[in-house]
Amino acid sequence: MATDWTEIDQRIARGRRSGECGRPPAGRIASPPPLSEAEICEAEAELGIRFPGQYRAYLLRRSAGGTVNRLYRSAVGWGWYGDSSTNYDLLTTDFAPPDSYRAYKDDLDAREPRTQDFADHDAYRAAWGQWDAEYGVFQERMTSGAVFIQDNGCGFSTLLVVSGPLRGSLWFDGRATCDQILPLNLSGQPVSFIDWLAHRSMDLVGW
Repeated sequence: MATDWTEIDQRIARGRRSGECGRPPAGRIASPPPLSEAEICEAEAELGIRFPGQYRAYLLRRSAGGTVNRLYRSAVGWGWYGDSSTNYDLLTTDFAPPDSYRAYKDDLDAREPRTQDFADHDAYRAAWGQWDAEYGVFQERMTSGAVFIQDNGCGFSTLLVVSGPLRGSLWFDGRATCDQILPLNLSGQPVSFIDWLAHRSMDLVGW
């Protein structure tokens, strides 16, 4: 039986909780106060993850927001205010480095249906719809196990990995222009969360 990529794409897309964290949290301010240990533990238990150490310390000692998207408890549970990109259903799935799926991406690109390969336009549209849905699933899974921790504008974002061997690392989502997710580094070394706070994300991208 052929895979119904449209159904999978629609199901996975629901994990972004679009609009559910859109209501401003009570007492919305530029730099909200830190969270308590009990609040952090509650958020971790609900989301099914444990925050990387430096981010957890930031939440506990400095702020629940500030430079990064604010973590707060909304009517539907814990989430990041204004973030419609993080897929909560995929947070517990290990984040995969780009090299691990590059071959699949190349294959997917090569399989894009072309009109000249179909005698019937309806058949082409159906095939392209399934291919586009598979591509959507692939794009969604590229950020599995990561939180969109900061919106950098113009379609760019900074990712904080929360699951898998790369947990705690930070990445730049540049898919808006270069179709790549790139690691952030400082002097050739992976940047820490604390170091990242002191720099502009674009300055840490190895283009």
